[in-house]
Amino acid sequence: MSAAAAPPGIAAGDRALLERLFAAAVRAADPEAALAGNLPARPRGRTVVIGFGKGAAQLGAAFERLWDGPLEGVVVTRYGYGVPCRRLRVIEAAHPVPDAAGLAATGALFDAVAGLSAEDLVVALVCGGGSALLPAPPPGLTLEDEQALNRALLASGAPIAVMNAIRKQASRIKGGRLAAACHPAKVVSLVVSDVPGDDPAQVASGPTVPDAVTRAEARAMVAARRIALPPRVAAFLEGEVGPAPAPDDPVFAGNEVRVIASARLSLEAAARAAGAEGLSAAILSDAVEGEAREVGRVHAAILREVALRDRPFARPVVILSGGETTVTLRGPAGRGGRNTEFLLAAALAAEGLPFAALAADTDGIDGSERNAGAFADGTTCARIRAAGGDPAALLSAHDAWAAFALAGDLFEPGPTGTNVNDFRAILLR
Repeated sequence: MSAAAAPPGIAAGDRALLERLFAAAVRAADPEAALAGNLPARPRGRTVVIGFGKGAAQLGAAFERLWDGPLEGVVVTRYGYGVPCRRLRVIEAAHPVPDAAGLAATGALFDAVAGLSAEDLVVALVCGGGSALLPAPPPGLTLEDEQALNRALLASGAPIAVMNAIRKQASRIKGGRLAAACHPAKVVSLVVSDVPGDDPAQVASGPTVPDAVTRAEARAMVAARRIALPPRVAAFLEGEVGPAPAPDDPVFAGNEVRVIASARLSLEAAARAAGAEGLSAAILSDAVEGEAREVGRVHAAILREVALRDRPFARPVVILSGGETTVTLRGPAGRGGRNTEFLLAAALAAEGLPFAALAADTDGIDGSERNAGAFADGTTCARIRAAGGDPAALLSAHDAWAAFALAGDLFEPGPTGTNVNDFRAILLR
């Protein structure tokens, strides 16, 4: 097919509708709205705010506007995600592979909570991305070891709970250790969940929320999934030095944990927005996990059933889902992320069908590029071929970014200031 013969792209009205649903999902996780009903009581002593994650600076700025009293502290976010705060120090560091700035940020967080008393309060603003932003190798390991561990976990295709269980056993800050350093001050963790199931101990690998997974269980996870850990990290995990503290440790007594925003709440907001547009909405799940391309094919099978037989949902309908898929890298990889990989697999499996879809990360970045995700419809693969690409080959090479760039369907809203994981919407008129 020549470029001149390429089919038209996604209808402007459908693209705009999908963008409005995404915006509704993001608004439901707006930092100020999420914090407003969850502020703790003022302490008699100091209020120290610590934050970490891709939306931490926005959370910090919102907390400053809402808090009626003095405060101090540090928040750590990804490069390019910082916003001005009046009283909180904002530090930017690398994501998804940690760097020296992240190591310094970890030290700044520990300094901020040093020497507190039982009269003081620590408010932890927690959101996704903190695992990479806060490197803290234990004695015997280095930043380079932690970088190698992150790369190995990202390439393994393991679900986020498995990756975090392993990270927690090779860290000085994750797995509740930062909360332990705050003792005897009370710690209130306000969590924007980006993990399937909304377990707060999994968000950012839980620096202020301890986890019951033991080091032996973490080693079993590595063996069961045949994860190729860096040799020095593997040797460290075989030892018994510095295991993560258990949830029943007395240093955590009296602490509070509140999930203030999540994928569930955001999907429900998107469903209400669809209803306001005269469309029924079906939420498949807010906790979808698995290999991104396989999840894409499953979604394609559902939309095919709807398109051809009006079951299990009757048209017009918007099919919504959230969660966190994974991508297992096999050989050299191109540019892309889990949302574009999901969507390219779905577009291949549903080619020619009358649908329009958006898959995007609610933080505004999918993978390593500037896009949050992409749009697709039944003509996407034909348009990629018309532009000189092979969608199946690009999927095999984990280069979905290039595929959607050829189709002109990348979605680039910029950093959103929040992070409640993946957002997927499939529209069938």
